[in-house]
Amino acid sequence: MWPYHPDLLATPVPRYTSYPTAAEFGPIAPDAYRSALEGVTGEISLYLHIPFCDTICYYCGCNTGVAARRQRLESYLGALEREIALVAATLRQSTRVRRISFGGGSPNALSPEEFLRLFSTLDRHFHLASPVLSTELDPRTMTAEFAGAVRETGITRASLGVQTFAAHCQQAIGRVQPEEVIVRTVDWLRDAGVTSLNFDLMYGLPGQTADDLRDSLQRTRVLGADRVALFGYAHVPHVVPRQKAVDARNMPDVAKRFAMAALGYEYFCTHGYVPVGFDHFARAGGDPLAHAAVAGMVHRNFQGFTDDDAEVLIGLGSSSISSFPHLLVQNEKNSGRYRMLLSQDCLAPERGIVRSAADQERARVIEQLLCSGHARLGPALLAAVSGRLCPFTVRGLASLEGDWLTIEADGLPYARTIAALFDPYRAASQARFSTAV
Repeated sequence: MWPYHPDLLATPVPRYTSYPTAAEFGPIAPDAYRSALEGVTGEISLYLHIPFCDTICYYCGCNTGVAARRQRLESYLGALEREIALVAATLRQSTRVRRISFGGGSPNALSPEEFLRLFSTLDRHFHLASPVLSTELDPRTMTAEFAGAVRETGITRASLGVQTFAAHCQQAIGRVQPEEVIVRTVDWLRDAGVTSLNFDLMYGLPGQTADDLRDSLQRTRVLGADRVALFGYAHVPHVVPRQKAVDARNMPDVAKRFAMAALGYEYFCTHGYVPVGFDHFARAGGDPLAHAAVAGMVHRNFQGFTDDDAEVLIGLGSSSISSFPHLLVQNEKNSGRYRMLLSQDCLAPERGIVRSAADQERARVIEQLLCSGHARLGPALLAAVSGRLCPFTVRGLASLEGDWLTIEADGLPYARTIAALFDPYRAASQARFSTAV
């Protein structure tokens, strides 16, 4: 379906959930974060990070640890509640919260009572304006009681870490979850009022074949997933040490990965889903992300593709990232140091980057290319990249008409590589990223 040009995929590139990327973060002025919070007006979104899982998967690059030590988890929850109070007190009283997302790790590493207490803390300190609520969940540790907490808080969107239904692939990545576990979780969540359910799937796994992937795609559709994120497994053990437990000798090569990505795209586009980028999909006619994709209103933030158009996203919890038009800020990654700072009633920013006007312009172009496939270039950007676009335009992967750059249908899997042309940090950075497909 897609033309395969391995030379254009040879250089690893970021996923661009922000620009500049976190690889460019560094020390920031001590009061930069507080000043940014004080300047916020209007509607905002919140993200809360729960860095705990009952079992750590081999492949996972998230900031998470084992939840078995209850004292540490409870201490973290207390620190998170203190951060909520501090941030809310710093914002103007007119600020309203329209979206809240819980991620991790696994939010259901908390007990239902702890989760409800956390939501109550948010409700007590922030002005919640009938927000859209979403959460990530681990099916392996999902319970009917936690589904009850989902219902009580009013969560309508949930994302399940499914990854694959193939048992041998599950064993290879340390995430064993029989299909009945997924089915049971889906049933609980639907009964709890979840109307938009996402499945995270992966291709490029050790021992995975095209038939394995096709089977997972079919099971995902039959189980009624409203959204699907089909990620290529990024094997970077030099960055994620726990991936050393993954046997990399039997992983699909680049050509097979490309074919798997194409298989996923073709399958979902012919089975009732709208593509969002080249590796995300939303059920046509019903899901809000599908409506946003058709209307050209998709955005991109640290949670991936979204229909959230808030200019300000505030991250709460260790390692979480806050985004302001002029500033990106990441909290202290180490859970212990994060808890210590909050025990002293201090905000916990560790690093970040001030976004210049040029950064903001490049961020706009990168986001539009990834979300809608076209962007209007200013004269300076056009002059800077027109020559480097030639390998893509001459092969029909992209077109440049006047100051409008469009990624053509054949160019979808090259979108991140094309976006990287607008990222001057890549030329100087030694950071390692995943392959584009």
